[in-house]
Amino acid sequence: MNLFQMKSKPHGIERMAEFLKDNFVCIGWPGIGDLEKASKEQLKDRLSSKYGYQGQELANRLGAVSAFVHTMQDGDYVLVADQDWVHLGDVGDYYYAEQFDTEEDGMCHRRGVTWLTSIPKVELNAEVQELLRHRGTITKFKHPLPIAQLDRWVTNAQGITQVTGKPGYVDAKTVEEALNILKAALRSEDADRRERAAAAILQYAK
Repeated sequence: MNLFQMKSKPHGIERMAEFLKDNFVCIGWPGIGDLEKASKEQLKDRLSSKYGYQGQELANRLGAVSAFVHTMQDGDYVLVADQDWVHLGDVGDYYYAEQFDTEEDGMCHRRGVTWLTSIPKVELNAEVQELLRHRGTITKFKHPLPIAQLDRWVTNAQGITQVTGKPGYVDAKTVEEALNILKAALRSEDADRRERAAAAILQYAK
């Protein structure tokens, strides 16, 4: 099992809300067809022909597309940064959504995602922070997965940090607002209110 970071702007368009709502991630590069059975050499020819890439630019773009289509596998983890939060998901197989293979949409190369949880970015360790700083569309974590120390969030994936589109959906901003309210309640003059707020925060921390 591997870990990847992906950006939320395939084809230069912000898609984070759609990723979370419709349970998928995607890359851009429309106009090069279904890539499910395309070899790396075929990918190279299609990118060069469609976009005119050459040299190092071609190598970089080919690396990104190949990583999404070939390197990433069903069951791998993906992290997508969203301002101060990072969404963690379990990806499925590559599939081609032909109806989105347009210059306007550019969302045809997809993988389904089971969103597990959202994590405050500052709580991630140095190795994962380094991964997230990569500017590329998709980047593979260079260390063994346990180094990422994601276990505690995966274990609590059914808690209040859930970010799926199913019943029980709680988006990251709502979680942050709720925590701020609870923190304010800790300073209340009402002892019962302070106690309830403390219990709720401790439950979230688990």
